[in-house]
Amino acid sequence: MDAPEDENGKGGNLPGFGLAWLRPSPAPAGIALQSVIFTAVMAEDVRDKADGALPPYLTTKEVAALLRVKERKVYDLAAADGIPHRRITGKLLFPRTEILAWIEGGGAAAPSERPDVLTGSHDPLLDWAVRESGSGLPTLWNGSLDGLDAFASGRAALAGLHIPEETDWNIRTVAGCGLHGAVLITWAGRARGLVLSEAMRGRVRRVSDLKGRRVAMRQPGAGAAALFEAFLSKEGLTAADLAPTADLARTESDAAAAVVAGEADAAPGIEAMARQFQLPFLPLVRERFDLLIDRRTYFTDRVQALASFAQSAAFRRKAAAMGGYDLSEAGAVRWLSP
Repeated sequence: MDAPEDENGKGGNLPGFGLAWLRPSPAPAGIALQSVIFTAVMAEDVRDKADGALPPYLTTKEVAALLRVKERKVYDLAAADGIPHRRITGKLLFPRTEILAWIEGGGAAAPSERPDVLTGSHDPLLDWAVRESGSGLPTLWNGSLDGLDAFASGRAALAGLHIPEETDWNIRTVAGCGLHGAVLITWAGRARGLVLSEAMRGRVRRVSDLKGRRVAMRQPGAGAAALFEAFLSKEGLTAADLAPTADLARTESDAAAAVVAGEADAAPGIEAMARQFQLPFLPLVRERFDLLIDRRTYFTDRVQALASFAQSAAFRRKAAAMGGYDLSEAGAVRWLSP
């Protein structure tokens, strides 16, 4: 299978995940993700040095000259929080690196450093690995789209994503966000489908069989919600044709738990959770679960602890025991931002 390429034609692997390139390369042994990220970070440093003629903090006059607008416009942008700025002892100053990133991002303010928080979609293998690795990464599972928004706005340095697209997963959505200093890698392939109650075993053979039945729905913005909506549409159904449960399932665990508790006849979910709760599972698609990572944050102790653990035998045994995971492309660089 050909290795996925990013928007810049790059492909690679994450050494911490212990996987090689997915296709032969004319370059010996390929390029590791660490090398790809290090090169990108160094390029940013070179750019910063090239911009050394500008002071670390710019005045309103200097920003106006840089943008070729009147100073009044700069004041207006700052008042509306539309441009990166600081107020120090009453004086308005503009961090040079943030201003340059803001310009390159088409006017979207970008903080200089993202906090090392892992957000986005929930994956039970990832959740387990974060704990077992001792990485200490704070987590906030809030769905793929909310996670992407948190990353883009500088509120998180890692985001788990499984956003369905017309022919792929995640890449076009991420590439359209105007991000800088980011890399998208494959965490795992996952078997996604319907987690069923025992009463539905053999009675639900396709999505259309859910009509009128109790379904634990996922929250808006979750990749699982978007994919399930697409499956319903393909069968000529909408959520109105189902009997949704009162509460939304915000994680893969919540979805399966609603079924095993008798609150739902079915839930969109993954095979790993069906196995954990010993429930029937109807597979529908093999999806990609990717990690969007801040390039500089990748080299921090917390992320390195997670990456190192993910190459261990214990990690692979756990993935096999949970079931439904495909690690054959884990660590592949799928997209790299400017």
